[in-house]
Amino acid sequence: MRNPNPSAMFVYLLWMLAISLGASAARVSQAQESAIETPAPPSAVTTADPEIPPDNLKLLAKPLTMEELVVEANAWRDLLKAKVQEISSKKIAVKEQAKKAEEKAEAESATTTEEAATDENTAEEVTDDEVGVDGEATEARTQQMVESLPELQEEQAELSERLEVILNALEHKGGDPTAYRQYITAIRGIDLAVTDARTGWAMLTGWLTSEQGGKRWMWNIIKFLVILMAFYFGASIIAGFVRRAASRVKNASQLLIAFLGKFVKQLTMVIGVIVALAALEVNIAPLLAAVGAAGFVVGFALQDTLSNFASGLLILAYNPFDEDDVIEAAGVSGMVSSVSLFSTHIRTFDNKVMIVPNNDIWGGTITNATASKTRRVDMVFGIGYEDDVDQAKKILETLVQEHELVLPAPAPVVQMNELGDSSINFICRPWTKTSDFWTVYWDITRAVKIEFDRNGISIPFPQQDIHVYQETKQTDA
Repeated sequence: MRNPNPSAMFVYLLWMLAISLGASAARVSQAQESAIETPAPPSAVTTADPEIPPDNLKLLAKPLTMEELVVEANAWRDLLKAKVQEISSKKIAVKEQAKKAEEKAEAESATTTEEAATDENTAEEVTDDEVGVDGEATEARTQQMVESLPELQEEQAELSERLEVILNALEHKGGDPTAYRQYITAIRGIDLAVTDARTGWAMLTGWLTSEQGGKRWMWNIIKFLVILMAFYFGASIIAGFVRRAASRVKNASQLLIAFLGKFVKQLTMVIGVIVALAALEVNIAPLLAAVGAAGFVVGFALQDTLSNFASGLLILAYNPFDEDDVIEAAGVSGMVSSVSLFSTHIRTFDNKVMIVPNNDIWGGTITNATASKTRRVDMVFGIGYEDDVDQAKKILETLVQEHELVLPAPAPVVQMNELGDSSINFICRPWTKTSDFWTVYWDITRAVKIEFDRNGISIPFPQQDIHVYQETKQTDA
């Protein structure tokens, strides 16, 4: 027998070792690939303590990613679902107990007859006592279940609150919490659809006295009313500060000051209503989104109104008139009462209030009779052709110079201006303060009439001379 070659044996052993190492490496690689392809599902970390305070839960959720928050939201939703199932089972049991008690009461009343024997009546009385004991035990169990419902509903509300904390964090990091919030909305409320009125009343009183039921909503309503009252008084205070600050601005109109105060007050009240609704646990995000979406449609439908809005802003910015100014615009003459974003209120001289669209005012000619501090009073007086021109002029100059409301500068003008059809017309143009315009006008007009009459100067009126010519007929001789 020939001995094996040592070299061949060594090569053979090396070859077998390489095959073994390759197989082991392949198995390790396959295991690693399998581990990579099927990672272990992540588990929730914030549900370890279902009674964790919401503030602490908010801190735990802060470092989590959107994917991790989805896992947390699912876990809290499952806890909430289990609690809702427990409550539903309790309610079903309460309804069944109430139904059985009602059926038993009807059966007992149906079995009472007048023909029963004395001993039978005795047996029935014993049976009735036994039934009464069973009924009391059933009623006690039902009452116990009813009394436990408010506590379970309070636990449901607490789980919903913690789930809302996770959903807020998820929303801030780009997730979509819509489906979870719809679930929370769908399971809220209290169901009193029971056949026993006493059971229903017990459920209602239990909910009213629970921390997360009636007490919570009573506190929310109180917060709602307090916030509204605080913003109402705060809006008036802030509006007062804004008006005082605006009044210190040079050349600021009273209309602009009043508008800023009113606008700030209304804006503050809108913010107050939003904050108050949030205190009632109303989700205002969909409300704000709906208002923003409706804004485009409303703006397109109210183009004329928006035009008035733009004109109102221009009126307030350029200040062509102010409050209590006498103006003539859009065919209306009177004193300006107020200006809103859409219309201007003008009080006419016969005390009628005219509401004129701002677009009509800004798009036309605006005559402001009180924009300047002084005004010229234009008057015309006529005398007869046979009257003394110099005397009439001297009377007019004296009356103008002696009137206490006529300004010395600019100097008044009194001149013979026109040879009219039936009179010689003088212009009389004194200057006065704008507020004294009509006083000067009426005083001088009255004084001219008195002085002309005293000095024998006539004030002619339009007249026509008619000349009648008569023709006589000549008769033939």
